[in-house]
Amino acid sequence: MTRSQLEYIQKHAKPGESYEQAYERLFGQKDIESISYYQGIRKTLAPKRHTQGDFFVADIMDASIKDDTASMEHPLFALRSGDKRIRVYQHNDTTIEVRPGSRGLATIHDKDVWIYCISQLVEGMNRGKEGISRTVRFTAYDFMVTTNRRTDGDSYKRMGEALERLSESRIVTNIATAGKRERSGFGLIDSWHVIERSGDNRMVSVEVTLPDWLYRSVKAKQVLTLHPDYFRLRKPLDRRIYELARKHCGSQAKWLISLEKLYIKSGSSASLREFRRSAKQLADNNQLPGYRVAFDPSSDKVTFHPR
Repeated sequence: MTRSQLEYIQKHAKPGESYEQAYERLFGQKDIESISYYQGIRKTLAPKRHTQGDFFVADIMDASIKDDTASMEHPLFALRSGDKRIRVYQHNDTTIEVRPGSRGLATIHDKDVWIYCISQLVEGMNRGKEGISRTVRFTAYDFMVTTNRRTDGDSYKRMGEALERLSESRIVTNIATAGKRERSGFGLIDSWHVIERSGDNRMVSVEVTLPDWLYRSVKAKQVLTLHPDYFRLRKPLDRRIYELARKHCGSQAKWLISLEKLYIKSGSSASLREFRRSAKQLADNNQLPGYRVAFDPSSDKVTFHPR
């Protein structure tokens, strides 16, 4: 199924009709000329729609995975679901207060929405696409496939819950982005809107408005490319440790950090003893994308080597 066919089906599917049923009904018929005509019209109308600047259409299937450097450095996301702790972090001149919503703080798996939107925006800017804005429209199915999720009904429900946690979780900080430091409070997303297909209430199109703080960071290209296997990491702590390794290792031959400092940077709610055991297991498994991890129990330090 091509991109143009998918968009055509989303526009013309009947209530309760599956993608497969709509495809058979719309493209199995002999009157192909009307479909070709519509697709030709769609191509001419798309630039006009994008130049309105109300939202950016995320439709780049081969975009590299990008993450913003500020959230890679600071633990804005929870490593377990239902975490309702109010947390305050101080590092040099930067202060961060993380306030969860009624459903708990947004998790690092919820952050996939951020990463997906950032990746699409950066790739769009690199390609000179029109209509770049902090409101991003995308199909739920594309998001699921890109972030290595299942595409069953439960996954769509979980995505809705993630959007709720992201909008309810609040951050108060003075993090500097694009050379500008200010104290501000914001939700991890400003707003979200879901268009659901009648019948099975499954998401078709999603609009997410990113906070202005994050959008400034993206526009200033304060982002890093993540390993293609990032979305395959199952454990939240492994994802968080990968973020820190990617942020600090850079082009260095290695990055050495004490276990206690890594523990603080991770934002883990586990005990230091449990964290030490997890770090040792990560080193023994040797499966962190892009990095080899070595743990030295005598010095209680962890070293990351680029592969």
